[in-house]
Amino acid sequence: MKVHDEWLTGWPMTKGSILISGAAMALPSGLTNGDLRIVDGIITEISTTVGSLIAKPEERVIAAEGFHLLPGIIDPQVHFREPGQPEKEDLQSGSAAAASGGVTSFLDMPNNKPSAVTLESIMNKIATAGNKCVTHHGFFIGATPDNVSELQKAVGEPGLGVAIPGICGIKIFMGASTGDLLVNELQHLERIFSSTAGLIAVHAEDEKRMNERFEQFKHRTDMAAHAEWRDDICALNATKIAVNLAIEHQHRLHVLHLTSGIEADWLSEKIDSSGLITTEVLPQHLSFAEEEVMEIGTRLKMNPPIRMAEDRRILWQRLLDGTIACIATDHAPHTLESKTLGWPKSPSGMPGVETSLPVMLTHARDGKCTIEQVVNWMSTNVAQTYQMVGKGKLEEGMDGDVVLVDMTTEIIVTDENSWSRVGWNPFAGQKLVGWPVLTIVDGIPVFERNAETGPRGEILIDAGDAGRPLIMMPWN
Repeated sequence: MKVHDEWLTGWPMTKGSILISGAAMALPSGLTNGDLRIVDGIITEISTTVGSLIAKPEERVIAAEGFHLLPGIIDPQVHFREPGQPEKEDLQSGSAAAASGGVTSFLDMPNNKPSAVTLESIMNKIATAGNKCVTHHGFFIGATPDNVSELQKAVGEPGLGVAIPGICGIKIFMGASTGDLLVNELQHLERIFSSTAGLIAVHAEDEKRMNERFEQFKHRTDMAAHAEWRDDICALNATKIAVNLAIEHQHRLHVLHLTSGIEADWLSEKIDSSGLITTEVLPQHLSFAEEEVMEIGTRLKMNPPIRMAEDRRILWQRLLDGTIACIATDHAPHTLESKTLGWPKSPSGMPGVETSLPVMLTHARDGKCTIEQVVNWMSTNVAQTYQMVGKGKLEEGMDGDVVLVDMTTEIIVTDENSWSRVGWNPFAGQKLVGWPVLTIVDGIPVFERNAETGPRGEILIDAGDAGRPLIMMPWN
């Protein structure tokens, strides 16, 4: 497929009319070949008969036979490092990396330098994103032991939730914090859960247990020490505290990056149709286990850690049975130089936003799940979890955020093809399918990958020419 020469040349980057014809569309009812039209940024028509939608004068037509058309992927957990660490990432490079991976919307975390813990700091990030991003964007405000008043400004008070475009909720680091973001004392957690509205997302690790145990491991240099130190009990303890507070105060809670089988099994009994408590998993924890960690080393060092093969098996089981609702990446880039320092000095975190969709679609190709399930986990359920307006489905009336992917061509992941500023990827060397060939945001093509661009692909627009703050309904 080729788009930019005959289709985009001379066409201003505005919300025009696009007809995508002949793709295998991932509709809510299932995969169906057909046509889809986007007008002024909105999906206006869908036909399940190929060729039945006739091109209008001046309408741009994409012949998409042989490709799959999915709703734009929503990544609900990224760390794009702005402000404060441009050598790792900023909103411009992170958004470009997202678009290259078929991600049309992202939610960014507050552990910046300085931390984003006030309404003013969040509004500054939203303004910056408007000038730098090519995708939609939302931001968490970070909780501290003493900033409840700022949290209330951003998301409201119990029974009086507010929704400011671009603000998606509160982030609590119960462990693995940076700066002033650690909140692990029960009285501080209690105050946040009891005094705020909105969605609370938690990094659930027991900081006290980790501190007590570090003496046993600090002299080791092998990567196995990381998961042994930050064991599954550390995760389970913190998750139990957060869930119990959420139930007590009827507060919306999302448990970030689930890693352990015992957590997943315990949550399976707590998560119900009320939607009060949800959780997510990362492609890393579905793809790697202790064997790969020992082989690859500190590139796979992250918090919470990649664990045992049995944990991976249970995570897949709970993803398939609906306990786990979403897939995120926790895209947390660090320079490759810093990642070579070994354990424990090497920082925790890895890029992921570029490869998350191909990784999961490759799992679908290999029979671990279906394409429809991947769409639910990476788009539909994310939009539902965060009450996003107009996102997550190929449906008439929804926003024109779509991604066209190639399920037949394998491409090897290489560091040099990375869009992330750090220039490396934990899946380097793997052959993946499901690579985006065209990413469209609000009806604007923002990224293309074809024979001419090579496997890295090409950003089609200037920074700030597409994307807007995500609109989310308030949680009371």
